[in-house]
Amino acid sequence: MYRIAVRSLRMLNSLKQENFSKINPCYASNKVTVFYSSNNNKRYFSDKKDSGKSDVNHFEDEERTENEKSYELITSKYFKFDKNEENQKSFEGAIDIFTHKDGRRRGDVEFIYGALRNMERFGVHRDLASYKKLFNVFPKGKYVPENRLQADFFHFPRQQECALVLLSKMGKNKLIPDEELGHMILNTFGKISRPFQKYCRMMYWGPKLKNLSSWLLPEVLPDDALELAKMGIQQITSVDRLTEIKVYNPENLEQESTDKTWIVSGQSPDQSALLKDLEKGTPVYVEGAFRVWLHEVQVNYFILRGAPRPQLTEPQVEAIEFEHIRLWMDGVKEKKEELKVNRYPTVHEQEDGTIYAVCATGTSSRESLLSWIRFLEKENPVLKNLAVLFTLQSPLGPVIPIKNTSEIKQN
Repeated sequence: MYRIAVRSLRMLNSLKQENFSKINPCYASNKVTVFYSSNNNKRYFSDKKDSGKSDVNHFEDEERTENEKSYELITSKYFKFDKNEENQKSFEGAIDIFTHKDGRRRGDVEFIYGALRNMERFGVHRDLASYKKLFNVFPKGKYVPENRLQADFFHFPRQQECALVLLSKMGKNKLIPDEELGHMILNTFGKISRPFQKYCRMMYWGPKLKNLSSWLLPEVLPDDALELAKMGIQQITSVDRLTEIKVYNPENLEQESTDKTWIVSGQSPDQSALLKDLEKGTPVYVEGAFRVWLHEVQVNYFILRGAPRPQLTEPQVEAIEFEHIRLWMDGVKEKKEELKVNRYPTVHEQEDGTIYAVCATGTSSRESLLSWIRFLEKENPVLKNLAVLFTLQSPLGPVIPIKNTSEIKQN
């Protein structure tokens, strides 16, 4: 008790000698306010409330700046390479430098966070071996709980949260862990831990949900913008299996076009039949650009839309009585009038309009869309008698033409 009293007196004397400056006046509250000393920039805490900026936001901003500083430090120290050297070999080499530098692996959490933020730059965010090598940075056996009490109270929380972030990034990139990664998690955090629970869920749900999508894409997308546009239009028009996708070249038109780029168009026989039913002078609209995503690449597409068609009246069917039933062997026709079957609406007839065609161009310009309409006129002569209006006001903001995947990676 005597030592505690002496220490408290020393602290009070040291605080009296300091000159403190508060940013804003404080009032009684349960929140903590930070006092800054003008001499040595130390921080002291009080149980009073600051009427200015909230303390929670202050600590969040401070934590965010510390994370940015640690990320910049890790990047400049281990992951600073030229663009030509940013590959898997350089990424794994930086991990080897850190692991061999210190056997106790001090700063492993900060290093893993910094490496995760640099994976896209090195192009290893879809490589399972890189994740396993990065997870191997954790020291083995150090974070395993020794009893059930430690396991229930989230033993080594910062390290477990870091491992959960790593596994979540794997799931975001559609990677399924293997048994080797499971053994690494057991040796690092033990069986009763959050990372191992996350691993078990990924092993159970990953194979079930991997191929569940109706529009499966290859893991590595092609580098050609034309092929990407074909994949995008094929994904959009997959609602009608009879849709025919064609590639047009404006140089083949009789009218000269200033924008000589490729045009990918998709139209089904049902859409052509709907166009033929339109009366002369009916307005149709070229709208867009809209957006469809292929992994991290976006494809802008345009549609040829018309006014919505009137809804079909449901046929009135009366209850069939037994006296009207006739068998074919009787040779007597049914007295009751035959029921008229209405035309069933197609999938292209929506509430806000009817879609007649879809396209994607290399430049997404008005000239390329005008060339697309001229190609459609050859296959649908009724378009010459219709009023085609261009309303190129994209609801997604400015139109960005599709690029090659190599150009996207460079940007």
